Amino acid sequence: MSDLACPAPQARTRPALTGWLAAFVTVTIWAVWAVATRHAVTHDLPPAAIGLLRFGVPALLLLPISWRIGLFPKGLGFWKGLGLLGSGAPFFLVVALGMQFAPAAEIGPLLPGTMPLFVALVGWLVFGERLGRFRLAGFALILIGVLCIGGYGLLYAGNGAWRGHLLLLSGACLWGIYTHAYRRSGLSALQAAALIGLWSFLILLPLGTPSLVRALGDGLAGPIILQAILQGFFSGVVGILLYGIAVDRLGASRAAAVSPLSIVLAALIAVPVLGEVPDATALVGITLATLGVVLASGVFGSAATR
Repeated sequence: MSDLACPAPQARTRPALTGWLAAFVTVTIWAVWAVATRHAVTHDLPPAAIGLLRFGVPALLLLPISWRIGLFPKGLGFWKGLGLLGSGAPFFLVVALGMQFAPAAEIGPLLPGTMPLFVALVGWLVFGERLGRFRLAGFALILIGVLCIGGYGLLYAGNGAWRGHLLLLSGACLWGIYTHAYRRSGLSALQAAALIGLWSFLILLPLGTPSLVRALGDGLAGPIILQAILQGFFSGVVGILLYGIAVDRLGASRAAAVSPLSIVLAALIAVPVLGEVPDATALVGITLATLGVVLASGVFGSAATR
């Protein structure tokens, strides 16, 4: 076989390494985003105002790309376009509202912790993707780890947190749909970020502008600028771009399988920032979820359909 027909191992490995690096940076951004959003919706700003910052910045920065591809890119189709846009304003509003009800310790397990499960479920039910034994075992460990980390609060509905639980799970489902829609959209990561940002900004403009103006009048310019940087630039541009690169290089299920690591990072960040130290059960859950990520990533055994 010629060299053209059989690429060198280094050539095959480099895209995968790029994908893993992009995935790990993405989950770091998600961990910081979760803490920042939880603080904002419970202290300074309503969800619609934060969402306007979240999508206004990428809509502005990526406007040349949006102008080039248009609001309705050719060949995208209605259902794939709807799946993409579901990760924008709908995802943000659902998740931000859920953060107002669910305790901070339960956000990580319910959102990034269940994302790979929804990605695998959508892939299996809708696209007929098959999963190997190791990856199925990995998803099972992730689920057990999520339950350990969330603990009693995930199962106890008497305090009204169940509303937040359902909303966060709905957000994870929307992200699972988005992952497969992006994979099949034919768009680049930047094009997807531009399209999602612009559509979401237009949707949230009438909802978030009044509360954002009131916040500025109340002297909250500092928190608004901070949220614009964290939400708009890092989460809205860098995070979406890197996640798209991870999906392109690794496939939908593998890229999403890394998301529970943001639970670990969020727990570590919470120790110095919030003074929250995980209990023994949570530490066991973190360990199981991390091991589940390794198995679900397809490192061992043959991976299923990407």
